[in-house]
Amino acid sequence: MTSVTPRLVATDLDGTIVRSDGTVSARTVAAFDRVRRAGALFVFVTGRPPRLMRDIAEAFGHHGLAICSNGALLYDMSRGEVVGENLIQPEELVEAARLLRTVIPGIGLAVEYAEGLTADELYEVGDWDRDVTIRRVGDSELFRHPAPKLIGRHPTLSADELLALAAPVLASIVTPYHANGERLVEAIATGVSKASALRELADRQGISPVGAIAFGDMPNDLPMLSWAGTSYGVANSHARVLELVDHVISSQDDDGVAEVLERLFPEVDLAGADR
Repeated sequence: MTSVTPRLVATDLDGTIVRSDGTVSARTVAAFDRVRRAGALFVFVTGRPPRLMRDIAEAFGHHGLAICSNGALLYDMSRGEVVGENLIQPEELVEAARLLRTVIPGIGLAVEYAEGLTADELYEVGDWDRDVTIRRVGDSELFRHPAPKLIGRHPTLSADELLALAAPVLASIVTPYHANGERLVEAIATGVSKASALRELADRQGISPVGAIAFGDMPNDLPMLSWAGTSYGVANSHARVLELVDHVISSQDDDGVAEVLERLFPEVDLAGADR
């Protein structure tokens, strides 16, 4: 474990600090409050769009920043506003959709925005979509505007299988990845990732990778985990994450991230003395 107090703490949400029942423990909230009071920057780095960040912002007292949509959007949780974006352009959406439909027949496609979702008739509603009314539109409308993310869901193929088919044909147009096992493949603008967005933010704060730690659980976390000076994977992580990280910690349901932060950021009183 790193012995130097980090200047930047970056963590994925779902599967990492959000428990399998969808809650965030009081222990985890308290651990991130230690980070804030120590003067370090903490950033949530997630595949979620901003519309799904309201419960997280509430749990953490509307403190901190969130890199959303896998790096496409920067969201200020104190203001409840998107303050930065890296979008897929319409012509790229059109070509990526054409290729996905060619190599993965039967795939349904959707375009996700900060606060909404549009989709074709084949796109199957998933758990993350149940909070929003999906607009079913034709291709001319579906791909008309720049967007943070393109999503594909298949009736039977797993996320790993979808990514294996999509990555070879999409890599020069958009950045494909997957974040869960819901028969889902996703794509963001080329060159964009959790790592690229985190690196831009760290550069503006004068923080090098050596001063950063990162926590994650899924393949879309790998660029971020590789960038950070010290990386941690929760015990329930995807096998590729467990192979890469510097340290494997307790699972999402056992507050593994909080356990590490409690060690790295010991409690201090208002005078600065250790408790």
